[in-house]
Amino acid sequence: MSDWLPSLKTETPQQGFELALLLARKGVAYTQPSADVRKKLRPEYEENADSLTLASQVVAIHFQTVAAANDYWK
Repeated sequence: MSDWLPSLKTETPQQGFELALLLARKGVAYTQPSADVRKKLRPEYEENADSLTLASQVVAIHFQTVAAANDYWK
């Protein structure tokens, strides 16, 4: 594994949200390292409202973590 996450600190909430998205994507890639398998599974969830809602929840949880690490950009 490479050291790709040096900090949770970001300059702005927008950058924090983008970091939350990256964390979610990296989590999926670590959980299922095969890009071929992820591509094969995508049709099963990309039009499923429950799956999309859960994906949004994961991003929201990551964003909460990033926001707290940045003292909510005060």
